[in-house]
Amino acid sequence: MTGYPEVAKTGPLDWRVERYEELSLDRLYAILAARVAVFVVEQDCPYQDLDGLDDCGLHLSAWSGETVLAYARLLPPGKRFAEPSIGRVLTAQAARGTGLGRELMRRSIDTAAREFPRRALRISAQQYLERFYTDFGFETVSEPYPEDGIPHVEMYRAPSEQ
Repeated sequence: MTGYPEVAKTGPLDWRVERYEELSLDRLYAILAARVAVFVVEQDCPYQDLDGLDDCGLHLSAWSGETVLAYARLLPPGKRFAEPSIGRVLTAQAARGTGLGRELMRRSIDTAAREFPRRALRISAQQYLERFYTDFGFETVSEPYPEDGIPHVEMYRAPSEQ
């Protein structure tokens, strides 16, 4: 996909890749609010989103003005899994159905390839999104397991040739 996807009435998106210490307090607050809105409120899943890993991750986000429309956190090897991982993947409700989630995953994989060259990726995916992630080269490598009350599967993506 060339250029940035657009969401109705919001115009071009501002994509950012930032380390924790590069995030302004306002951007960090907006990201955390978006994560709570999707993972805790929408999914009716009370869980501890603040897991102590934000400070070692890369934060990939798409913004329309001051609003987070898409977000993913990339963790280095050894933090969640032996491999680098992508997690906290979300598309804000207002931006769903626009292709933004697919663009977010493409950018997440590209960013991981730049940051962690020739490394495999591993994710813990909500089971209902298994097909979505297989479209990006991930393969299911575990039986379903409960995580925060939601069925998940572990998925693996072989290293890229970059």
